[in-house]
Amino acid sequence: MDQRRYHGLKRLMVLVLIYGLFAASGCGYQFTGESALLFKNVRTIYVEPFVNRSREVGIEQEMASALRSEFYRRGHVQLAERADQADAILSGVIRNLDSRVASVNRSDEVLQYEAVLTLDVTLRRREPDEIIYRGDGTRLTQLYSGSRAAVVTTSAEFQTGTLNAADVRNLTDIQLTETQKADARSRLISSFARELHQKLMEMF
Repeated sequence: MDQRRYHGLKRLMVLVLIYGLFAASGCGYQFTGESALLFKNVRTIYVEPFVNRSREVGIEQEMASALRSEFYRRGHVQLAERADQADAILSGVIRNLDSRVASVNRSDEVLQYEAVLTLDVTLRRREPDEIIYRGDGTRLTQLYSGSRAAVVTTSAEFQTGTLNAADVRNLTDIQLTETQKADARSRLISSFARELHQKLMEMF
């Protein structure tokens, strides 16, 4: 065997060995939550009240309630009444719920606002204590009307809200905006609960 062929085979064997080591170790970059094997013994979940660092009073209770309702309604895992009864514990931090201008008319009057919800969430196995899933800086957005002129009463979002067309005519722009803001908050909470449940169930 000539030297060139020998060194080529040697290099190939080294590459195969390195590939095998990386494959066995998962390259060191596999997030804990990506392995379905970690959910083998998770049958019950306890939802802790989220820590509220926003200025929205009571949003942590609304979030916990929405998550519990989502898990209860879907029925894939059971809800535990106490943390010490659960296989896994779901916790989180609501960082902020801000509103910012999304669109204006030619007179610079606000037509739409965008509500932005930012939060962290962690699913942790109780015994042994280990993180199964972590989502830091999760961000959801929701548009809502800033004036009666921007309301589309035929849209699906409007029809699932708390107002009807007659309400829009009778409310001032300020009253309408506050009502729409409250609806946007509820939709953001519901969306997060639904999307998180779906993500976690895909990992089971």
